[in-house]
Amino acid sequence: MKKIKSTISKVITAAMALMVILLAGCSLDSSPQMGSIEVRLHDAPVDFDEVNIFVERVEVNNTEGDEGWQVIGEPNRSFNILELTNGVFEVSGSAELEAGLYPQMRLVVSRDANSVVIDGEEHGLFVPSGAETGVKLNVNAEIQEGIQYTLLLDFDAQRSVRKTGQAQTPGYILQPVIRATNEAISGNIGGMVEPIDARSVVYAIAGSDTLSTTYADTESGEFLLVGLEEGEYTVAFEPREDGYDSKTIEGVSVNVGETTDLETVELQEPSE
Repeated sequence: MKKIKSTISKVITAAMALMVILLAGCSLDSSPQMGSIEVRLHDAPVDFDEVNIFVERVEVNNTEGDEGWQVIGEPNRSFNILELTNGVFEVSGSAELEAGLYPQMRLVVSRDANSVVIDGEEHGLFVPSGAETGVKLNVNAEIQEGIQYTLLLDFDAQRSVRKTGQAQTPGYILQPVIRATNEAISGNIGGMVEPIDARSVVYAIAGSDTLSTTYADTESGEFLLVGLEEGEYTVAFEPREDGYDSKTIEGVSVNVGETTDLETVELQEPSE
């Protein structure tokens, strides 16, 4: 009888030990799957000296309402977005997140620490709603386990900075126009424009929409249009200096993860 009780006791002990192991395994399996996100700022330029945007923080939301906002970056500093062209980026937020869909993100921008410099003169750049609700974007970022999701934010300075007031005493407000692109499903268009002295603006156009803009580098003539979804584009070259003709190249193909090289694009002087 004692042997039977001993055997039963050992069986119970072993069963309990197995249960503990299984429960531990279940708890390990139930831990959230984690991915990561990185948010990069770049700019479609404008003929100002500087456009300085003070970004307080960057947040994403995994709900349809206002309950799920999570901070992924707190730069608390100013970015001169006119420096962010031709493949130059600034990381404004980076964090680990639970895997899943994040429909929205927002940049919380200072109301009164922004400025624009035009012809050497600095002006305040007021943000009507930046401090309260942030600049909200629909991004539908799908975060997957073990994978970094890189979000490119193309800040269109030309359409974002608005002049107000009288010509003698102008004021400026910032109404951000931003295009968000998942780097993993995008490609680029690059090349060089000559003569360099033409100081060309380069546009990537799909249909009637201008989807990316940059200035050719004033020292090398090189340009890079980034964050373009796969497809065909018309690339337009507009000189900022007199004495050169505009030029367009149609049917430029963009493939995911690749840079289409247009090599050297020559702008001709107008024929007399």
